[in-house]
Amino acid sequence: MSRRQLDAEEQALWARVIATVRPIEKARPAPPPPVPPAKTAALPTSPATKPKGRVPAARPLPVPPPPPPSSQRLDGSWDRKISKGRLDPDLQIDLHGRNLAGAYDRLDGALEQAVAMGYRTILLVTGRDRGHDRASGEGRGAIRAAVRDWLAASRHAGRIASVRGAHPRHGGEGALYIVLRKSR
Repeated sequence: MSRRQLDAEEQALWARVIATVRPIEKARPAPPPPVPPAKTAALPTSPATKPKGRVPAARPLPVPPPPPPSSQRLDGSWDRKISKGRLDPDLQIDLHGRNLAGAYDRLDGALEQAVAMGYRTILLVTGRDRGHDRASGEGRGAIRAAVRDWLAASRHAGRIASVRGAHPRHGGEGALYIVLRKSR
């Protein structure tokens, strides 16, 4: 019976598996000395058994999504303005009353407008996360939950310096500030 040769990818995978194998016991006892052939009785041999079932192909490792825009990219003056409610947004976007697709389109269009106009700060009103609506069976606050992922995957993600929670004056938990990088 001939054996199939492993291709390069399978060999690399097998080498990685072998590198992770560690012996269960620290030291194994030495094998007993071999018995001279004259004294051994003929032992029945069993045919080699083939493992049953199919071995699945190796799956590629999942690529993690890009991290949401960090809030660590701003200096202290931004933090002071935000905490004291002195930030004056250049543009305000209200996503109330929109479904997820409509809200995404509105956000993308507003980001495009803000970048084109050279704006630095956007006030994004999403509404508060209200948890699960038992009467309709639908989740409430779905837009609020999706906004950070949308921003991280946006075509404008490289222009976003930070996303911060809004001051109560601008909506508190129901709104976010999006701070854009300076235009070059």
